[in-house]
Amino acid sequence: MNTKLALSALTAALMLTACAKQETASTEPAPATTEAAPAAGAAADSAAASANSATNAADAATTAAGQAQDAASAAGNAAAAAPPPDAATPPPADTKK
Repeated sequence: MNTKLALSALTAALMLTACAKQETASTEPAPATTEAAPAAGAAADSAAASANSATNAADAATTAAGQAQDAASAAGNAAAAAPPPDAATPPPADTKK
């Protein structure tokens, strides 16, 4: 479950990063009106917010992946520490009649 969550968050972060990069690398010519400056500022703010959100999502995915690895390691350690079912009760001693 944590792995799926981590992968989903990582995918979302990558998609947001790609969108932000595409937004900032746009090749459209700037409008000739005086309203272009505020619109460009708003677009830059939006791109910065998207990049910040992507960074936060990537951090969350990294944390979730680390927690999943810790949980898997703990489960492996617990499984290694538990004696096998056969070791709990020794076999009966061989007796000759």
